[in-house]
Amino acid sequence: MSARLLHIRGLVQGVGFRPYVWRLAGELGIAGWVRNDGDGVTLLAAGARLNDFLARLPREIPPLARIDAIDSAASDERPMPGFVIRDSVAGAVRTAIGPDAAICPDCIADLCDPKGRRWRYAFTTCTHCGPRHTVSAGIPYDRARTSLAAFPLCAPCTSEYTDPADRRFHAETTCCPDCGPQLQLLDENGADLAAGGDDPIAATLALLRAGRIVAIMGLGGFHLACDARNADAVAELRRRKAREAKPFAVMGLNPGALAAFAELGDGERALFADVAAPIVLCRKGTAELAGVAPGLPWLGVMRPATPLHLLLWHEAAGRPANTDWLAEENELLLVMTSANPQGEPLVTGNAEALQRLNGIADAFLMHDRDIVVRCDDSVVRVADGAPAFLRRARGYVPLPIPLADDGPPVLALGAHLKNAVCVLRGREAFVSQHIGSLDNAATLAFLEETVAHLLAVLDVKPALIVHDLHPDYASTALALRLAGELGVPSRAVGHHHAHVGAICAEHGVNGPLLALALDGVGLGPDGGAWGGELLRVDGADCRRLGHLRPLALPGGDRAAREPWRMAIAALHGAGLGDQVAGWLARTWPEREAGPLLTLLDRQLRCPPTSSLGRWFDAAAGLLGVRDVSLYEGQAAMELEGRAAAHGPVEPLAGGWRIAGDILDFSPLLLALLDCRDAGQGAALFHATVAAGLAEWAMFAVDREKLAKMAVGGGCAANAILLDALRRRLTAAGIEVLEARAVPAGDGGLALGQAWVARRMHGENA
Repeated sequence: MSARLLHIRGLVQGVGFRPYVWRLAGELGIAGWVRNDGDGVTLLAAGARLNDFLARLPREIPPLARIDAIDSAASDERPMPGFVIRDSVAGAVRTAIGPDAAICPDCIADLCDPKGRRWRYAFTTCTHCGPRHTVSAGIPYDRARTSLAAFPLCAPCTSEYTDPADRRFHAETTCCPDCGPQLQLLDENGADLAAGGDDPIAATLALLRAGRIVAIMGLGGFHLACDARNADAVAELRRRKAREAKPFAVMGLNPGALAAFAELGDGERALFADVAAPIVLCRKGTAELAGVAPGLPWLGVMRPATPLHLLLWHEAAGRPANTDWLAEENELLLVMTSANPQGEPLVTGNAEALQRLNGIADAFLMHDRDIVVRCDDSVVRVADGAPAFLRRARGYVPLPIPLADDGPPVLALGAHLKNAVCVLRGREAFVSQHIGSLDNAATLAFLEETVAHLLAVLDVKPALIVHDLHPDYASTALALRLAGELGVPSRAVGHHHAHVGAICAEHGVNGPLLALALDGVGLGPDGGAWGGELLRVDGADCRRLGHLRPLALPGGDRAAREPWRMAIAALHGAGLGDQVAGWLARTWPEREAGPLLTLLDRQLRCPPTSSLGRWFDAAAGLLGVRDVSLYEGQAAMELEGRAAAHGPVEPLAGGWRIAGDILDFSPLLLALLDCRDAGQGAALFHATVAAGLAEWAMFAVDREKLAKMAVGGGCAANAILLDALRRRLTAAGIEVLEARAVPAGDGGLALGQAWVARRMHGENA
């Protein structure tokens, strides 16, 4: 049989793919060669059992590998006997760097083997695990392009690295205590706390158990850690970080160790054990960790997925010389929160940590393996039996999202809040890690750094740059500047059109569909503040079919942060202004209604918004759940939490009205005013809003003759609302599409911007 030349694209570099091909070829007596290149992996194969080789090749790939395409052609080349692994070659980049992966069972066994070379070594890794994205500066993925280039391999590691039969063959981050990075524990003044030969891990654990706060260098940045069981330590961390109420995540060894504090069902357990090792949002258990997630019924949990973190639990277990301890309960629970003071990007460098975290951390557990790419922890919850992102970052980035069609390369700059950017290359969408809210110079610099890195590693020059309609967004300004510098056109895409576009992109939608775009606020094409929209989307075309009754924002943006203001605005707009004084005296007696009612009566500094998020704020204010939000979305999250704790109720009969294209929940307000049980009121609000949205949507289904509906926007992260809405629409025969590959809110906006803009570009080409 003639030789075949195969070009394989996908996640095939840095995952043990070449040694896998080498071993399979050896087993089947195949002659030829394999190499990495900019396109992925190329191999030549010939032999009597070539058909067996070609059949098994895509079926038995390594655990971290993924094949997106195999191009095969006959070749006239006649290989020498045997099969060899050739050096990598450069070329047009069409492959991708893999995401960081949790430590594998084999490396854990090495870590726990006192007779092995890597006993308790914090940087143990192989082709099946370890950092990739966060240590990589370019493609092809080779050691010379990672931060391990500064650590030449010793003789034993070189032997492993060059042996195709070894699982560390071309494991670009492999190393050992003799040739690799080293740990160091410093105090706030930079003095070595383990200078006397103490183990930095043991010393760190002692500090944590003593109630101290330690900055720990992770894969994509530093964490701030403290004992999650120590309420005083948690409170001190909140004080030092100026994070009054936003929830912290907790790291625990296994589900058993977390069982009292978090309910892990099958879906949550699968995510907890996943190689991506995200923060998993779970319902709280019967016991409470004081101050960790105040006012919420959920707890974010994660496992120690790096050797460095796992060694803290190994130390707490008494340094066992086996791996049996991994299944046992371990009392150690640590708060692990991103080390990003005052809303700035993650701290990544050692000198930077000592400077920016001074006064927050008591000690610093760090090392000399540089972080190349800043990358936060991902946050995932289970929705309708499937994972749904609240934040997409470490463990998933830079995995591409497959697209249904091809087109020109596009760069989309995303939103102002929860920013992430996106690059379209061919039939793939590369969404960056979570960048954050663009409220300070440091985060803007991180945005530019991310754009430059993503374009470089993908070897892409965009033909089009996309931004939000809002002219004052920092992401808009950067898009316009980059378009000018690169000499390419720029386009603005409507905020809610982009929310729907993100869902269309991941589900491969090409025809028209209906959509509910539900969020806090986004600029509409008419210049208004939208956020509760019924849309018809067909690629580049977006038509507004309806919207929620607008609410006034007394005081402008301030109203979005103060739910008591939104409660008064909702009552006033519903003609219930005479009820405000009595309600306020009962619920928020320290607040004064007079000035706000004057603004509302005179329509001064009271811009309208159709936002569903502001209706959530109004309900939270009316029910006494929260008067001022200390972080974005707090009121809505706490309202959802009260509803979850109460349990489901039937929607309020007559709790909404539909007038033309406008959906109005004003009839619900009187029921909330009279409600003395905030949990019951919150459950009633969720049930009624879901029922009203479903009925409103069904009018559009009948009118437009479309039975497919996307539901997106930040409010689609509300599990109670989305579950109830999904059930109603599905029962009516509607196919419901939701965000799964990216967050439903602004974290997924760039994907939708890019998808819509590519279609606009095609129409105008």
